[in-house]
Amino acid sequence: MSKMNNLFNQDLKVINIGTVKFNKEMEIQQTESVQVNWQPPAGGNIKLLNALDLIADNDKIEEANKEVIKRMKDAHPYLIDIGQALDVIPGMHARLILHSGPPITWERMAGPVKGAIIGALIFEELAHNEEEAVKLIEAGEIEFAPCNEHSTVGPMAGIVSPSMPVHVIENVVHGNRTYCTVNEGLGKVLRFGAYSSEVIERLKWLQEVYAPALKKALSLTEEGIDIKSITAQALHMGDECHNRNKASTSLFYREISGYFLQTDLEKNEIKEVLNFIKGNEHYFLNLSMPASKAALDASHGVAHSTVVTTMARNGVEFGIRISGLGKDEWFTAPANFVEGLFFPGFSAEDAAPDLGDSCITETMGIGGFAMGASPAIVQFVGGDVDDAIRNSEQMYTITVGENSNYSLPPLNFRGSALGIDLRKVIDTGVLPIINTGMAHKVAGIGQIGAGIVHPPKECFEDALMAFVEKYKAETTA
Repeated sequence: MSKMNNLFNQDLKVINIGTVKFNKEMEIQQTESVQVNWQPPAGGNIKLLNALDLIADNDKIEEANKEVIKRMKDAHPYLIDIGQALDVIPGMHARLILHSGPPITWERMAGPVKGAIIGALIFEELAHNEEEAVKLIEAGEIEFAPCNEHSTVGPMAGIVSPSMPVHVIENVVHGNRTYCTVNEGLGKVLRFGAYSSEVIERLKWLQEVYAPALKKALSLTEEGIDIKSITAQALHMGDECHNRNKASTSLFYREISGYFLQTDLEKNEIKEVLNFIKGNEHYFLNLSMPASKAALDASHGVAHSTVVTTMARNGVEFGIRISGLGKDEWFTAPANFVEGLFFPGFSAEDAAPDLGDSCITETMGIGGFAMGASPAIVQFVGGDVDDAIRNSEQMYTITVGENSNYSLPPLNFRGSALGIDLRKVIDTGVLPIINTGMAHKVAGIGQIGAGIVHPPKECFEDALMAFVEKYKAETTA
């Protein structure tokens, strides 16, 4: 009895699990307490719980996931070249247009994606205007495919047409290559569905002036530009390499500018191309994306692995792919809307659903996963610095490991959370966090804000059931 009395004579340390009502009562009584937002595993869904039980404590899965994480960490992407999409992208042909996200037909595409495709056909001189472009498409003359199925990624609409110049990234450890267009900058740009004359002229300049100049500069490097090293440095300088690329673009500028000066380009050409990079703080996004994909592609196709190797959205659907499932097997659900800050004059009614391949960065453990290293990003996407740190910390609960290559100073230099585990997402109910821009639902208006978004949970639920079905014989043996 004395022990019981002693207990109540001490300061209570209260942990409240579940409903917050009891925790609020503790606050009223000025008693310090900790709120644990507990929920049953898999949200209490018996079907999902049974599926998780079938693959629990599975040595093959654990070993496969370790291998995937090793490949992701070991991958070392370099920018080695820039080339015409038709010449370098596997499977590209003269009537193929690549887009962001999972597969989708023209009839179902979002406004910005349709607008960007029209612009691409005008750029390719296959059409002179919107009417001719649509007629060509409806006649079945143009084929569409996801960028991700062709070793490529694209921001927002993600459109890649045959004549467009694309960065060539090589993962020198595993030997695979990935591709991404050159970031056009802000304003009226193709990736947001604009296709006015100024947009087409900028694309022509990138094709005829910028790409040849960069090709000459890169030819003077011994092995290319080390994108992995720049990313690691930028994370220590306030970038998260998705929505904030100020430091990384500056570091890339420092690396490439000396090579431009060594070329035989005229002085005015050098000035023009360097000013283009200098004036475009998001330039590095179109390098961090294919660099992330290079690591993830090298990690795809590992039997028994439950790690997510692709997250992508097309403005209608969100899609994921899993390492241990088919190469082109997508698990999709309707894309969510981004929640965050709108530019003056815009509101949620103007926004298109989540769009673009840029969450390949989060799939690699940077972007939204690294917001804790980028306190300035909260001014762009909303929330506060504590939110950014909490978001980064929460991602460790759904990942297989940590990436010591990409350490986060505000988290005591802890490696970023790496390897989204399908099982942990379902078990905890915690969804990957993505920070991203918001596109207007009408083609050509452009970016109207930025914020936070999560994948729909249905993608992961469907993937889990497919995984169990594929490996059923082994998991029940």
